Amino acid sequence: MQRLKCLPFLSLLLLAATAAHADTVVVTADHMVDVIAGRVVDHPQITITDGRISDVASQGAPVAAGARRIDLPGMTLLPGLIDMHVHLTSDPLFSGYRPLEFTDNFWTVVGVANAKRTVEAGFTTVRNVGSSNYDDVALKQAIEQGYIPGPRIVPATYAIGATGGHCDDTEFPPSIKTPQTAVADGPEALRAMVRKLRKYGAEVIKFCGTGGVLSKTDTVGAQQYDLTEMKALVDEAHMLGLRVAVHAHGTSGIKDAIRAGVDTIEHASLGDEEAFALAKQHGTYFSMDVYNDDYILAEGEKNGLFKESLEKERMVGRKQRETFRAATKAGVKMIFGTDAGVYPHGTNAKQFVTMVTWGMTPMQAIQAATVTAAEALGRPGDVGAIAVGRFGDLIAVAGDPLANVAALQSVAVVIKGGAVVKQSGQSAAK
Repeated sequence: MQRLKCLPFLSLLLLAATAAHADTVVVTADHMVDVIAGRVVDHPQITITDGRISDVASQGAPVAAGARRIDLPGMTLLPGLIDMHVHLTSDPLFSGYRPLEFTDNFWTVVGVANAKRTVEAGFTTVRNVGSSNYDDVALKQAIEQGYIPGPRIVPATYAIGATGGHCDDTEFPPSIKTPQTAVADGPEALRAMVRKLRKYGAEVIKFCGTGGVLSKTDTVGAQQYDLTEMKALVDEAHMLGLRVAVHAHGTSGIKDAIRAGVDTIEHASLGDEEAFALAKQHGTYFSMDVYNDDYILAEGEKNGLFKESLEKERMVGRKQRETFRAATKAGVKMIFGTDAGVYPHGTNAKQFVTMVTWGMTPMQAIQAATVTAAEALGRPGDVGAIAVGRFGDLIAVAGDPLANVAALQSVAVVIKGGAVVKQSGQSAAK
């Protein structure tokens, strides 16, 4: 009995010892963007304990004994940014047929370099919506085990595509056999493919519902899965607890994908008023890569891009920006997705200026890459805001990004889970 009476006291001692050894970091700055409230807070003091935010207060509030301090005078704090559409194992310098010059595992190494560039640019979370060889899962595992620096990755593994569609290999003659790893046709084959990708690490499902720009032979707006096929895929993914992104430029494909229940529309270039109304009705998010048209048209030919792709980009690029402006005005939920890999990784933040030019306020653009993106991921308790309980992922920029959103292209400090990844232009990652 005496031993049992001692147990509560021993438990208190254990808790006290644990708290004493908790890793605590206190971050201060001149300002902080509160993306949930949509306002700027002066003189913030953020406490991060064991990788998560444990307190958001004003400077001068009590600080735990032994806490490490990161004081950033003259800086504005924001949540770590989220890019909802990247391809970490792609490099636009090798477009068209040029990737065939390299061995398959070359692209894994490319992904290691791009992961570092991405997190040092202030993007502490990304959704990787298509890579070969389950490379995005490998990168995620290597980052989580501390082997390489990089963002938090939500991997899709392969993007699912129809035979002859945007996510199939269509640039070769019949005599050349290419892997058909994620090509599937018909409802049952699509259900089986979703199960397979989840088995090997997919945390989101991506499929190609219409044609695309970088594929050689299809029409950019042509629908490639019908509503029945889309619904089977989406239902299977949702049953397994996975969200679904669809590559969809074309009008009919966008609408059928929304009717099928997809969570995010990628590109959405030819969306119309009916598509906007459907998106609002179903709670669907649009992820529109409105910056990369500039890069593709300026550098694509030099990088070896197919002439057919350049022609499609010329056709669809400005129209996508007009659709972005109309969708924003209509009140569609918009998230930040760049298609990095089609243009250079680490320059993701260039898109903020384009988003503001085409109809968003700076706060809306920042929210698209933080709190709204976290909601679309289904992870609002983990990322997307400087709030108690979320990961201690912060960035700092000089000046006021709400007055000049281009400031986000020059992130001075990156903190991920309470650890400094980059400070004053120097990498601090191991």
